[in-house]
Amino acid sequence: RRLLTHGALAAVGLGAARGAAARQTPEVDLVLVEKRRRRLTLFQGDQAVRTYRVALGRNPVGHKRREGDGRTPEGRYILDWRNPQSRFHLSTHVSYPNRRDTLAARQRGVAPGGAIMIHGLPPRLAHLGHNHSRWDWTEGCIAVSNLEMEEIWRLVEDGKPVLIRP
Repeated sequence: RRLLTHGALAAVGLGAARGAAARQTPEVDLVLVEKRRRRLTLFQGDQAVRTYRVALGRNPVGHKRREGDGRTPEGRYILDWRNPQSRFHLSTHVSYPNRRDTLAARQRGVAPGGAIMIHGLPPRLAHLGHNHSRWDWTEGCIAVSNLEMEEIWRLVEDGKPVLIRP
């Protein structure tokens, strides 16, 4: 009888712990990237719930103007789909270029580029972990460590806005 009581109490405690953990998972409704600060922040309402150091495009200053310029775009976009088979561990797509970006590139007579992602590290850099963000090395994407990308993957659903500021 005593074993049954302790077992029942343990089961209730375990269920309560699982419920508490589920309630602690934030419902992210905005991803903010601050390029100058090399920072990506996940927000729930006006509350920052996670912050990460990032690496950007190899030419990070200014808005992306054309394919191959090495810049990370600036503006408001949507995280619209994911790639679980990414060469960069995991990745989620930023909806660049939008209509404005496409029109501006067309007026300049250039292609706007695309395939801008928030992603983890390729196998050759995975050993760097957080140290990857000491320099800007992407083609215009936003890179985090693989562990951080796994967390972002879990916390941010497709369709959420991403605001990329200078």
